[in-house]
Amino acid sequence: MLVVISPAKKLDTSGVKHQKFTVPSFINQSEQLIQQLRKLSPKDLKQLMKISDDLAELNNQRYFSWNKKHDLEKCKQALFAFTGEVYAGLNAISFSESEVENAQKHLRILSGLYGVLKPLDLIHPYRLEMGTKLKIENYSNLYEFWRDVIVDDINKSIKENKDKVLINLASNEYFKAINKKKLIAPVITPVFKDFNKGSYKTVMMYAKKARGAMASFILKNKITKPEELTAFDIDGYLFNKDVSNENEFVFYRG
Repeated sequence: MLVVISPAKKLDTSGVKHQKFTVPSFINQSEQLIQQLRKLSPKDLKQLMKISDDLAELNNQRYFSWNKKHDLEKCKQALFAFTGEVYAGLNAISFSESEVENAQKHLRILSGLYGVLKPLDLIHPYRLEMGTKLKIENYSNLYEFWRDVIVDDINKSIKENKDKVLINLASNEYFKAINKKKLIAPVITPVFKDFNKGSYKTVMMYAKKARGAMASFILKNKITKPEELTAFDIDGYLFNKDVSNENEFVFYRG
């Protein structure tokens, strides 16, 4: 079983760092993107990414500080660097050594800059969402740039797992980056809905945290079979068989 999640806009590269690390697989492609981003002024970045002046300045500085060398001095493992709702639910800081090792085998983080990250891959601080309409060489956007690279890497990881199924806990923006026609495994997408004004709806803030919690549940319990996902009951969510199907496992709360 392989789990994919999205990255986060917010990063924390400070604090005590885990001593074990790996290096991203596609640093050469990342460097191509960085070189393209360095051609853009903060004003260009503001317009392209729809961000504030301060964030545009910050990320312009990040792009010029970025280099191919990834070490513990200036980088941090992706699993511990990303923050936000998904990562609050994941709560990687609570992982034991063996749980971190299990995550390294069974969790992948999709990234606009790095393509695919393993949990212990070191990353420089950056911001580059997958949906950014950045033109690079003959590619009109990041989806085209990463399309085959990502799916080939995901398939390679799936082959290394005994139970060949992909659990999609990523956002639509990021999961779209996987060329599903080339996937070698079935996909199951857990969906989380809260009772709101007479019906069950996806409340994004809660759903993001639940995705992280589900990823943590899978990794900590070493889950390998899809049916085992239905036991998930963290934060009051319960599996609803009546509205679920083989590709979409729906969990209700309230």
